Amino acid sequence: MPKQPNVLFLSTDQQRADTMACYGNEDIQTPNLNALAGRSFVFDNAYVSQPVCTPSRATILTGLYPHTSGCTVNNVPLPPATRTIAELVSDEYRTGYFGKWHLGDELRPQHGFEEWVSIDDLYRPYYSDTTDLGTFSDYFYYLISQGFEPDVKGRETLAKEYGEHDARARFADEQPVFSRPYAAGLPEEHTKASFLGRAVERFIHESADGDRPFMLYVNFFEPHNPFMGPLDDLHPRDKLNTGPAFMQAPWENTSVLHRMMADFYKDAMEDGCDLSSEEGWREIRARYFGLVSLVDRAVGGIMRALEESGQTDDTIVVYTSDHGEMLGDHAILHKTMMYEESMRVPFLMRVPWLSDEQRRVEGRIGLVDAVPTLLDLLGQEIPREIQGESRVPVLEGNSDLSDNDVIVQWNGADGRPTSAFNTTIPEHAIQRASSMPRRAIISHEGMKLHLSPSDQCELYDLNNDPHELRNLYNDEAYRHTIRDLASRIRLWQEKYKDYTPVLPDEWDSM
Repeated sequence: MPKQPNVLFLSTDQQRADTMACYGNEDIQTPNLNALAGRSFVFDNAYVSQPVCTPSRATILTGLYPHTSGCTVNNVPLPPATRTIAELVSDEYRTGYFGKWHLGDELRPQHGFEEWVSIDDLYRPYYSDTTDLGTFSDYFYYLISQGFEPDVKGRETLAKEYGEHDARARFADEQPVFSRPYAAGLPEEHTKASFLGRAVERFIHESADGDRPFMLYVNFFEPHNPFMGPLDDLHPRDKLNTGPAFMQAPWENTSVLHRMMADFYKDAMEDGCDLSSEEGWREIRARYFGLVSLVDRAVGGIMRALEESGQTDDTIVVYTSDHGEMLGDHAILHKTMMYEESMRVPFLMRVPWLSDEQRRVEGRIGLVDAVPTLLDLLGQEIPREIQGESRVPVLEGNSDLSDNDVIVQWNGADGRPTSAFNTTIPEHAIQRASSMPRRAIISHEGMKLHLSPSDQCELYDLNNDPHELRNLYNDEAYRHTIRDLASRIRLWQEKYKDYTPVLPDEWDSM
């Protein structure tokens, strides 16, 4: 073990678990991620704390669940008193945060990170300091330097994306912005992934000449929608393997939320793709794979920089994502669902002095454990406030995850449509189901219970039904299992002071 290990934390936005060979996907082209996985601990089943950006990102940085961090919905800033890992490590570390933040102000170093490279201008309505509205991201100025011109005015774009109220309240005048579709049409060398990769490479080479270890968090925007980019044609549409849940709408005995989302997308157009057809869904999936491959190429350059600078054996490398992507499974697109495709993400951890070959970690883990595990590996104190658990004993082979349950939460309407056309579901039922909180447990035995006080609850046997096609919640044979799992959720809520009501209305009569 190096006396002062470096930490390189790589995270993507909206990358589901089965997007690398180590998770069973032989179709997608990710040679660099495959190489990293070949030298890493590969956690077989890793889950986010909440399947949407802001709450999950807060957990990844703080080791706190969303209800504790204060980030329970999208587009709320991380409270100043909530400490990130950069504020928990000793001052000897050179800290940096490069990429998408989505926890408040995008443009300035904060929460213990000394160096900052920004790539997003689309969260401007949520800036706390209005003086920042006259400034743009590092990526914006890079595109300007390369001769590109903004294609739309900021107020118009933001009004469409976030609603007239937010945009008008924050913008006195229209301002130039590179819209997401514009950026998606750029050549590979000018994409956000490539821009970010080069910035990380420079940071790594500079660190080799310094006398401080580094902790660098890198957050790619890809493979987040829009699903279009320079590698759209890299993966043949007709050869992409799909599972049994692909384009299969949820049954009538599943939640209103899941059925409503399938209804919403059944006749939708997304980035020019007709989702009423299999051809359209396959087109979306192939483009999404292309965006993952785009990140893979950037990761390749980053890993070469570590090798060239002689820091490979001194650096912990983590690779994960803030949430997954439905990608047509259960006939739904995007995230926010309590299905595996939305909640389960890749999680690789390379610790050179513990292993230099792939080691599979069976069982289930939550990303709330990332911060305490890293602090433990660095020999740093783990504050009592941290709600995750160090998994260093698992990495060292002295423990395992065989008895570990994972809790995933949802905290009301956020990041998803709240109504659907062409649906027979009553509007009042949709509104109620969309706005209420939820809690799910993925048990160490392989059972998954999803509770809501205002919607049909769901129970799945992931051992025999990994694609979640059969909801067992109303099956009398599983009454004891449901009560057992629900009691575990309640005990977890008591332990972590989560006072959110999630038991269904009919619970007392069960």
